[in-house]
Parts: sequence; structure tokens; C-alpha cells
Amino acid sequence: MNKLILLCFLLFILFGSCAKTTDSEVEVYYNDFESGNLTGIENGTISPFNGSNVLGNYNNGEFKVVVNDLPKHDVVDISFDLYIHDSWEGSQSLQNNVSGPDLWQMKVNNKTFVSATFANFDCAPGNFCPGQSYPADYPTQSNNPKSGASNINLPGFCSEALNPNGSTLYKIHKSISHSEKTLLIQCLDKLVQKDVADPKCNESWSVDNIKIKVISLN
Repeated sequence: MNKLILLCFLLFILFGSCAKTTDSEVEVYYNDFESGNLTGIENGTISPFNGSNVLGNYNNGEFKVVVNDLPKHDVVDISFDLYIHDSWEGSQSLQNNVSGPDLWQMKVNNKTFVSATFANFDCAPGNFCPGQSYPADYPTQSNNPKSGASNINLPGFCSEALNPNGSTLYKIHKSISHSEKTLLIQCLDKLVQKDVADPKCNESWSVDNIKIKVISLN
């Protein structure tokens, strides 16, 4: 019994001492867009949605967040709210590529960390519904519409404005190895809807509550 306790203690010392721990954590950027502030954002536009301000809405567009002069760090932690508005078709392609697939991406310093399709419609239990890749990347996996969502009971933005389930909230959170002085985040889409007069009203996206932290490890 004593030998077993000693072995466990030695293993704890060996592996515990090798594990890196957080030495410091600094918030370097936060924006909830309520004041209309677009500091550090390229191609930013603010719109009202569901009683709040959001960055967007976008269709076949993108914005960039640039944060300069970062303190010394090993990891960057990025989180924000992603709203998928109105009639996203997910991974399906309809009518000879007239509609879909509907793809959204996030890149950090030109490297892609999210590349997923979203299907923004309700699927009754027991029915087969064309899916989305999220929370996996496209086209590696197919999941049910609205998989991984934090809130599916939000009003639409434009074409589905009268639909109480017309928008869906996803919480995006990525911790990424990063030590450069400058951070560049790009959020963009590749939406396909060729048979409507106003594609942006048909399907779009926006974000809110962008928070960026840098973390040093020891």
C-alpha cells in the first residue's frame, strides 16, 4: 500500500511539474457596440437587433479586428456572439448552386480556425432535414440544423423578421497559440442565394460582445 502511495506521488510530481499553468491573463479588447465605437475594426457597421446593437449585418462581406502592441503572451483567447439571421441553407446546394451551401469563417492572422455551414430552420423530431457542419468544419461532418446553438428563440433580422425563431445565437470561443505583437481577426461569409432581389435581407449574420484576452504561460 505504501509503495502504491509513493508511486502515485511520484507520478503527480512528474506530470504535474511538466504542465504549464497560467501566469497572467490580460483583456486587450472588448466591444459590445452599445456606444457605437468601432475602434480597431475595419469595414464595421452597427445595426440594432433584439434590443441591442450588433456588428453587422453582413452578406458576402467581412470585417476585421486589429489589435496592436500586445503585451508578451503565449495564447490569445477570443470569444464573441455569432448571430445567424434568416434563411441559411446549411451544407445543401439547391437548384444547380442557386442556393447554398452557406459558409461562415473566422481567421486569425490569415489562418482559418472556423469554416462551417449553418442551417437556420427548424427540424421536427423524426424528420430528415438537410444539415449543417457546425460545430464541425465543412465538409467533414453533417449535423442537425441549429446544432451547438446557445439560443434558437430569437427573431429574424429581415426576411424572417416576423418569425420568433428567425435568428440563432452561437457562442464562438477559441484559444489559440499566439505570441506576435499584432493580432488580426477576420470574420467573413460565403453565402449563396442567387434567386432573390435582396440577398442580404434573405440571409445574413452579425456578431456582438467581442472579447480578446492574451495569456502568458509558465
